[in-house]
Amino acid sequence: MNDYRILIVDDEPRQCVVIKAALEPEGYAVGTANSGTAAINALSTHAYDLVLTDLKMAGADGLQVLEFAKQHHPRCAVILMTAFATAQTAVEAMKRGAYDYIIKPFELDELKVKIRHLVERKNLVVEKESLAQENKSLRQELKQRYSIENMVGQGGAMQEVYKLVHKVAPSDATVLIRGESGTGKELVAQAIHYLSPRADKPFVAINCAALPETLLESELFGYEKGAFTGADKRKPGLFETAGEGTIFLDEIGEISPAIQVKLLRALQQRQIIHLGGIESIAIRSRTIAATNRDLEAGLKEGRIREDFYYRINVFPITLPSLRRRKEDLPELILHFLKRAGRDQNAITPEAIEKLQQYPWPGNVRELENVIERSLIMAGEQPITPMDLPLHIQGLQRLPTQFDIPEEGINLEDMEKRLIHRAIERAGGNKSRAAKLLGITRRKLYSMLERLG
Repeated sequence: MNDYRILIVDDEPRQCVVIKAALEPEGYAVGTANSGTAAINALSTHAYDLVLTDLKMAGADGLQVLEFAKQHHPRCAVILMTAFATAQTAVEAMKRGAYDYIIKPFELDELKVKIRHLVERKNLVVEKESLAQENKSLRQELKQRYSIENMVGQGGAMQEVYKLVHKVAPSDATVLIRGESGTGKELVAQAIHYLSPRADKPFVAINCAALPETLLESELFGYEKGAFTGADKRKPGLFETAGEGTIFLDEIGEISPAIQVKLLRALQQRQIIHLGGIESIAIRSRTIAATNRDLEAGLKEGRIREDFYYRINVFPITLPSLRRRKEDLPELILHFLKRAGRDQNAITPEAIEKLQQYPWPGNVRELENVIERSLIMAGEQPITPMDLPLHIQGLQRLPTQFDIPEEGINLEDMEKRLIHRAIERAGGNKSRAAKLLGITRRKLYSMLERLG
């Protein structure tokens, strides 16, 4: 606790000595001054957490010490010691910023309690400020991470997406992000949020397809105690949790017409009702939705309500599939390599060519997974075509079932042929041949030795 610095000010030196002797064993760093002027000089060159000063002193008195301390060290607490305390004195001291006062003579234990409370208060303030700074840094990091500048892709299709994101972000309009699975819909939703005036407020996401209807309803709108079995206390929904931030409803095309009705009310009237509740609760969050489904087909089939469709389709943004933005593939590959701590030399031109020939049904998410897997397969070496998954290499996996002819087969001969075919395919590289066969290099050598 010796980082808590205390200055004792009293024109009676013996009083300073007694108080210092009582406080130092508590772990405080204690200094003394035998006049108000000496205290002001000390405060001019040193910072203190607490000034414990006598009120009546020749020259500069306790109130002057208080005024100087608060002016130059706003966080410094001041406790006044006085044998002449009156209500007026106390009020005047508090008006000028004193933390407290104590009447002479006083018990040292009483003083220790007051100081202990001050230390606890300081620790709480420091912890609160640290958390606030941590939250600020985290929000800034998130803002930078999901800024539009950090989104990868300079092709025409993505430039159109960026333009729409910049236009809609400052508004409160409901946004519908459309695109195949893996195209980065949530990333775009986060970019809109962090470019908006709501950037410092929460971003709350929910996958509507991941929950059954009753659970989705309770998560979105909240519930009252006793609303259903297990509802032992009141719980706010995500619309409330989002506050003045953004709620992101992923896979909006999967929700039932019954939930669509309740969502429609929330979006139109800006109000929700808890499950088991009767009171309307105002909501202030912005809504961004996303889907990979054909909502127009859902309209025709009756799965999507017409009023709901037009309410969420205020500002649509359609994300292109990766096969429609092949010009961005090299940049995306480099992006994922850098994320793994590697550079452009970690993949060969032949491997990039193979990746460009692939249609990418899983879009950017599939590319990310392929790069991660291929780096593991390649080890410290650059990724080659043989490190890519077989379906991207253009190889077909061997059938898992085949008929054994009546005359039987020679298992050793088949193993030998498969091994030699893999070595040939790997250009004589045994490690790569082992990878093609799904076995270790040691196992390959063992089999070669056994089979001759």
